Amino acid sequence: MTEKEKLLAGKIYDQMDPELVQIRNQAHALCQQFNALSDLDPKRNEILKELLGNIEETAFIQGPIQFDYGKFTSFGKNSFANFNFTVLDCNSVTIKDNVFMGPNVSLYTALHPLRYQDRNMYYRNDGIKTDKEYALPIVIESNCWIGGSVTICGGVTIGEGSVIGAGSVVLKDIPPHVIAAGVPCKVIREITEADSLENYPELFAQD
Repeated sequence: MTEKEKLLAGKIYDQMDPELVQIRNQAHALCQQFNALSDLDPKRNEILKELLGNIEETAFIQGPIQFDYGKFTSFGKNSFANFNFTVLDCNSVTIKDNVFMGPNVSLYTALHPLRYQDRNMYYRNDGIKTDKEYALPIVIESNCWIGGSVTICGGVTIGEGSVIGAGSVVLKDIPPHVIAAGVPCKVIREITEADSLENYPELFAQD
């Protein structure tokens, strides 16, 4: 297996592999270019198409952004990420349709060994300094709302239609159609018809 194949398979990989270094360097440069442009500059869309594995035309990323690889992340239709969106996509990150993400959302696929004896940097036979790391995928199913300053860790799937409360740290899968929040993030309750806006007329301006 190549180091890229190991990365995407959730195996220990060498982050200093030349192919991975090249992808990372390109991603970081593209993020810098994107962040320097105004919201209305059409070049932003061109950069995102080059940076990401896939992004639908109707998706929108506010910026500033920081992706580790970019190529391993996909954005579905009408999905939105607010300010300061950070993605360590050392494995695949799949954001499906109609996903809303607040400011300062961070998606971290990267994982490291718990024992420092396994985690610390070391020198390869060729003198290059590297470490042992691995990563697990993140999936955010369609119609989710991810509140501001939420952190989602590797190996997590957020079920369709769920809401994650601001400031949560998500370490385990969240089922569909629930409200979940906290550190660590836990299910609070299901989302039901009682949550329909028609039950909250006070939220609407009166003519």
